[in-house]
Amino acid sequence: MTGAQRPAVVEMRDLSSVIGDRCIHRNLYLRVEPGQIVGLVGGSGSGKTTLLRQILGLIRPAAGSVDLFGESLAAADPVVQRAMLRRLGMLFQGGALFSALPVFDNIAFPLRELKALDDDWIRHLVHLKLAMVELEPEHGKLMPAELSGGMVKRVALARALALEPELLLLDEPTAGLDPDRSRSFAELLRELQGELGLTVIMVTHDLDTLNRLGLRRMVERLRIQAGDVALLPRRSRNSRTRPGVPRPERLAATCVECGACTFACPSNIPIVQLIRTAKDDLRRT
Repeated sequence: MTGAQRPAVVEMRDLSSVIGDRCIHRNLYLRVEPGQIVGLVGGSGSGKTTLLRQILGLIRPAAGSVDLFGESLAAADPVVQRAMLRRLGMLFQGGALFSALPVFDNIAFPLRELKALDDDWIRHLVHLKLAMVELEPEHGKLMPAELSGGMVKRVALARALALEPELLLLDEPTAGLDPDRSRSFAELLRELQGELGLTVIMVTHDLDTLNRLGLRRMVERLRIQAGDVALLPRRSRNSRTRPGVPRPERLAATCVECGACTFACPSNIPIVQLIRTAKDDLRRT
């Protein structure tokens, strides 16, 4: 299938949302193409997180439709729905780590739920995901209560990436971080998106983060016109993240086969294939 023929990763058509007696969205249209990073910005209560919940299938809109990867989420049967949602990764506001589990087990949780990987594969994948977010294997022994705010976000991002998602949803990923940690997280996100080819939808109040990412911004108007979506011009990025600029060596993740490789190393390709095959097998069961 050529790029021109690929369906949108997310398409919302004529979507309206009502909570109680309030209309949160009215006749909203949103289309996100493969490989895009889109930021949803708006005041508190304007329905940004509600959109993410509708993409996740946690709530249904009052009217309109939500399509994921070219298929209707509401019309799909439960088995197909689960298969579609396995193609998503979610970083919840505040991280939402399991407080009783160490970092390693938090990241390993979705991998174990696949019931298709042995312990050696899971250990390797967890260490790979830790390396992707610039953490060390030793950090896997820590409990969530022992992590700084920035580390919580990175661990939550590693868990969101565990199943090789095609779409990454981020709910206020820099909330509560100081400016330096917010800047570092934004740089990490941009580099990972370029390395992995992710499609990203991010809810945020942090305009500085959006500017650093240089992404397209969907700005939701206040509640009076919450259904209207305005597309603002794309701003230029600095040279550090422009296409063609070499990525820093710290993005290299070590794999067990060659000992020092990047994410694109052929030695790592079977990992992606193994996880996606496992997800396909679950879809057929």
